[in-house]
Amino acid sequence: MSLQLARNGANAPPTRAAHLVQETQKTSTKGKVPTGYAQEIAISEQSFRSLHRDVQSEHSAGRKRKREIKGDSSIVYGVGAYKGPWAKYDERRIDSDSGEEIEVSADEDGEEVVYEEDAIAPVPARGSLAGTSYEQISAEKETTTFEGTAQYDYQGRTYMHVPQDLDIDLTSDFESMSLKCYTPKKLIHTFRPSTGNKKEAHDRALTSLRFFPNSGHLLLSAAADGKVKLWDTYHARELLRTYSGHTKSVVDVDFIPDGTRFLTASYDRQMKVWDTETGVCVGRYSTGSTPHVVRWHPDDPSGSEFVAGMHDNKIVQFDVRLPPNGEKKNPIQEYDHHLGPVNTITFCDANRRFISTSDDKSLRAWEFGIPVPIKLISDPGMFPLVASAPHPTKAAVLMQSADNTIKVYNTGEKIRENRKKEFRGHNNAGYAIDIAVSPDGGVVASGDSGGYVCFWDYKTCKMWHKIKASEGAVVATAWHPRESSKVVTGDLDGVVKYWD
Repeated sequence: MSLQLARNGANAPPTRAAHLVQETQKTSTKGKVPTGYAQEIAISEQSFRSLHRDVQSEHSAGRKRKREIKGDSSIVYGVGAYKGPWAKYDERRIDSDSGEEIEVSADEDGEEVVYEEDAIAPVPARGSLAGTSYEQISAEKETTTFEGTAQYDYQGRTYMHVPQDLDIDLTSDFESMSLKCYTPKKLIHTFRPSTGNKKEAHDRALTSLRFFPNSGHLLLSAAADGKVKLWDTYHARELLRTYSGHTKSVVDVDFIPDGTRFLTASYDRQMKVWDTETGVCVGRYSTGSTPHVVRWHPDDPSGSEFVAGMHDNKIVQFDVRLPPNGEKKNPIQEYDHHLGPVNTITFCDANRRFISTSDDKSLRAWEFGIPVPIKLISDPGMFPLVASAPHPTKAAVLMQSADNTIKVYNTGEKIRENRKKEFRGHNNAGYAIDIAVSPDGGVVASGDSGGYVCFWDYKTCKMWHKIKASEGAVVATAWHPRESSKVVTGDLDGVVKYWD
């Protein structure tokens, strides 16, 4: 056979090629080829194969094969995803000039591509993607911004002071009030930041609305943008303060009975306690699971203990007065009997007990502080109960059922369903829509997936009327604690509206 050894670009080193030519040259002719001058020689098959193996071994001497990481089997997509036996091989070569290691790969056409080590982006560690992980979440990056026109009034008081220059008394006891509630008829205000009339309250869907306890002169709104906002209910009805510190959607908020602090729960697996006036985060709590609902104990005005329903089927109880155990504050009690994520927690029976519901289509009643259920209601025909509200004047709890109904459970000596009361006419399947009951207990309000807010008479269970409140689903509803016919609603677009 014949082999042409080119002067330019020969694979074999020139010294070995010259030695081979001297040993095996039989006939030689000199000719000009497009790549330069070449000399034709004739060698044996055995010599050619031996030379080819030597060249290949020299070529691969500075290269080593390295396999990609197999990944974590718990990660499906993104950085660190599981590859297992399908992990590819990366090849690295030692540069003969600099002696540094360079990466060698192949493109789609099979051609070799060399990447310099400095140009390779470092592989992020597991959990570095903000949208798909929870590990790399700082618990100490809370910020707050005062966004009102004036932080203090002419007497040096903040917005925590209950206004007394109104037509309604916001400080008297409820027992002395003879309040008769009616259904609202019209929209009176849409809450928007003062930075622009077209900007909505939140960038994403509303998840919870809470009036300030007793007086209702402040309104707290939480949304899927991870922010909580405080609004003035009277006077200018402006945005007062924004609380930022959660990296994912805030799913629930709850004021302590005196309103000086509130608790937030988020999909970033954090529960945080905030000072309402200053915006400072005064406590952080986590069990590693996602909280769905949080409730302070109503009998303690200063807010010492709270319970939280978790995604891992547990209800955990925390005491904020206890010092942390190291860097983690552990729960003082766990209620572990549900078989699905916990959806609602509602205190009843003079706040000595609470009722919880879950995706396991059951209702359980507990003595506060005792992790053994005293009552279990689980009917094969039940649907998940996704939202709840206690009745203000009767021993009853209203439950939003996933079958487009609102059910009533008596909470007296015997906890059982009141089958004579059921509210129908709205659509809530697929959404955890809040329920609100008027302060006198006579009117029930609920959102609707079609954008309506619906009102029923509690005594007759008859729907009085609907109001078209939004183009999207109305998921949050709250009734003013002192007004006879004022209701606030929040929808999937982040819009908060006030009705009277």
